[in-house]
Amino acid sequence: QVQLVESGGGLVQPGGSLRLSCTASGSMFSIWTMAWYRQTPGKQREPVATITNIGVPIYADSVKGRFTITRDYAKNTMYLQMNSLKPEDTAVYYCNTVPERRDLWGQGTQVTVSS
Repeated sequence: QVQLVESGGGLVQPGGSLRLSCTASGSMFSIWTMAWYRQTPGKQREPVATITNIGVPIYADSVKGRFTITRDYAKNTMYLQMNSLKPEDTAVYYCNTVPERRDLWGQGTQVTVSS
């Protein structure tokens, strides 16, 4: 059974940085287009960064120039480097495929940007 596990969240001051990781079990990771999604209370989960199976990144306008998505095929892991963090980046961050699969939603990792 395939699972995705997110890690790396935490509390950071505005302007700070964090690096999130998403590790996948199973052998299908390399052929999937993957994405980082985030959700805040009362709002719908939204994609913030996508990376295709050949490593082409796509970013939401709100994070363009500040976030970088990468993937390591040997480690079955996807990363999200988040720089110049803003309070509005506060959310639970999840990884999933594109399109998303209901059975792959994990616990997510909380990112809180606050002074």
